[in-house]
Amino acid sequence: MAGVMFMVLLCFSAGAMLGVRGEDPYLFFTWNVTYGTRSPLGVPQQVILINDQFPGPNINSTSNNNIVINVFNNIDEPFLLTWSGVQQRKNSWQDGVLGTNCPILPGTNFTYHFQVKDQIGSYFYYPTTGMHRAVGGFGGLRINSRLLIPVPYADPEDDYTVVLNDWHTKSHTALQKLLDGGRSLARPDGVLINGKNAKGDGKDEPLFTMKPGKTYKYRICNAGLKNTLNFRIQGHTMKLVEMEGSHVVQNVYESLDVHVGQCFSVLVTSNQAPKDYYMVASTRFNKQVLTAKGIIRYTNGKGPASPELPEAPVGWAWSLNQFRSFRWNLTASAARPNPQGSYHYGSINITRTIKLVNSASREGGKLRYAFNGVSHVNPETPLKIAEYYGIADKVFKYDTIQDMPKAKIGKVVIQPNVLNQTFRNFVEIIFENHEKSMQSYHLDGYSFFAVAIEPGTWTPEKRKNYNLLDAVSRTTIQVFPKSWAAILLTFDNAGMWNVRSEMWERAYLGQQLYVSVLSPELSLRDEYNIPDNALLCGKVKGLPQPKPYTI
Repeated sequence: MAGVMFMVLLCFSAGAMLGVRGEDPYLFFTWNVTYGTRSPLGVPQQVILINDQFPGPNINSTSNNNIVINVFNNIDEPFLLTWSGVQQRKNSWQDGVLGTNCPILPGTNFTYHFQVKDQIGSYFYYPTTGMHRAVGGFGGLRINSRLLIPVPYADPEDDYTVVLNDWHTKSHTALQKLLDGGRSLARPDGVLINGKNAKGDGKDEPLFTMKPGKTYKYRICNAGLKNTLNFRIQGHTMKLVEMEGSHVVQNVYESLDVHVGQCFSVLVTSNQAPKDYYMVASTRFNKQVLTAKGIIRYTNGKGPASPELPEAPVGWAWSLNQFRSFRWNLTASAARPNPQGSYHYGSINITRTIKLVNSASREGGKLRYAFNGVSHVNPETPLKIAEYYGIADKVFKYDTIQDMPKAKIGKVVIQPNVLNQTFRNFVEIIFENHEKSMQSYHLDGYSFFAVAIEPGTWTPEKRKNYNLLDAVSRTTIQVFPKSWAAILLTFDNAGMWNVRSEMWERAYLGQQLYVSVLSPELSLRDEYNIPDNALLCGKVKGLPQPKPYTI
């Protein structure tokens, strides 16, 4: 952090103070993105570093902070970062995906400026260009609660970030070549915890230390490419307290299935014999299980960790039941001083139902992934910028997919996939998975209520099984094989927002779309203007700036 600035403007007249205007604190960062060589699985390979760190630096912010990050791209390819889970209220310009931003070209820089407005929780950032996510550029992003708003547990002794990844030893260019050549990614070569995997030879340094009798907060995020990872700590239980921005009912778990793109916060108490213990992350739903270890050391520790690792659960029914145990804490405060459960989402009429069916296709020898038969490609001109400049019709068409697809989806169409959504409508989205593999989906710009996951196919009668009282408000949802998931949300955040598979090869090969949410008034009350420093590319390069929004 390069500095913190707290701005207060004072106005005096005839010796009297006439007014005070306070702005929320600013956090400033300068990030240098480079290639480097690391050996996370014992094999030297090229990775992406931020300020020479792998994983990248943690962002430690507080609700309502303004975050300013000047990113210098010193790799040989265009680069972008997204801040997964940060809602970017009225400000999709800072989302860092190719539908809203021109990429940062090699040898240049771009400054992100966004506010973590009315949010708390555990998140992470990662690159959205090419297959960069496969080799680094990711890190933790925490948003702490303001002091005046209590959290529903005592302050922990310390706060730790745990970034999990399934990992390939191939370079990102080799992985991208595989996908471009029509092949899918092979199984990973291993799993990492904070960029490492303990050897267990007695020489491993601890990732974290704990004082005996104290309670610690661990923020656990799966920043990997494809695999659900089960996380557990040898000899210790975990009390779940928060997930992706919501306080939850504080159940105790021996292990947690962390699906791709998801984040959990748990409390762990150091109440065991003083020695080393392994934290363990292992792949789920694969024939061959890959496992990573990381050491937690008691400060008065007197011995190595036991080589006997706690076992992971088997089968996805266990994971589905764990999802059903997650409940929103209706008595806790949110990022604002009102109970987070005071929003009665279950009593609002649904105005639109959208069913998104994922599919894989190898027509013409090329592997593509799709929603409702459309496989998304990013045009040279970012969708949001084209819309703002009034040339959307020259770049993409709205609503190329139906809200309720036909039972049999025909040939896959490759084109930009943009849904036109009415501002402030309350919408139901169904993710239906007809495949035999696990899926995980994320929506930018919002949190949504994850009201149901069930086996089979969705019908309107299934609504009677929805949790309409205390479903967790979150940003990512998994869908089990031959199953469906339902989410509810109000599209009240104007902008262009990405819905994507968190399985990155699927997102790269088209399993994503954008939702355009335009305010009818085109007013600054609802959406910010394009930033002065916005990068311009494609068809808007050289065009005069559109008339800005006003109040």
